[in-house]
Amino acid sequence: MKKHKRQSKLIELVRKREEASVEDLARLLEASRETVRRDLTQLSDQGKIQKVHGGATLPRALGEGHFQQRMSENVDAKMKIAKLAAEIFKPGETLLLDTGSTTLFLAEELAKSAGLTIVTNSTEIARTISKGNSGNRVFLLGGEFSAANNQTLGAMATTQLRAFRAHHAVLTVGAMDARTGAMDFNFDEAQVARVMIEQSNEVTVLADASKFEALASFEVCPLSSIHRIVSDGPVPNDIREELVAAGKQAVILE
Repeated sequence: MKKHKRQSKLIELVRKREEASVEDLARLLEASRETVRRDLTQLSDQGKIQKVHGGATLPRALGEGHFQQRMSENVDAKMKIAKLAAEIFKPGETLLLDTGSTTLFLAEELAKSAGLTIVTNSTEIARTISKGNSGNRVFLLGGEFSAANNQTLGAMATTQLRAFRAHHAVLTVGAMDARTGAMDFNFDEAQVARVMIEQSNEVTVLADASKFEALASFEVCPLSSIHRIVSDGPVPNDIREELVAAGKQAVILE
């Protein structure tokens, strides 16, 4: 197995399990323990895992509790969504990225690209992009800091957002249906997402299939404001029909 593929699989295994031993990783990857240890050292230096005695865990930068749990849920779907979404954006474009587990997976893909300007309220997304050494520019919004999700929120963050214009707003959502559109469970996060939409030419929503036909407390935007959905699919027919009627796209992973 080539190094890049092996390390990607290693990250996936650690995220699914939240922790893994060198012995288990060596067996699952069909690699020597020495090779796994070298991979762990390199990936730990990059902040993608946390190396511990005898194995690895999720990186401490992800924090604890709910967000760390989200990073270990639906890993396959989120990684595939991130890879597909990364192909949409071109050098010279400006992207507004909100905080979320799927946008953090996307940040890892965008860090391999060059020539992008990223504006985000997520300290972890900013760190991931900046460590890519690909010449991307990163702007981290100020505001009230939430350690739970490693993000800034509130009036200061939204005021700073209005100083930017962007080609794309790239958002994660808590839920989506045909009646309301995109929704979030957190009022302050919904407010940040709304301003990102206002300041962008196009809106891309990253949503794994578990988000469809679910309900969250705070409206982010109607379907008519969304230009494309990137999902592991399938997108429900009523949501797809609303998008098609508005001339928008549903990008589905088969």
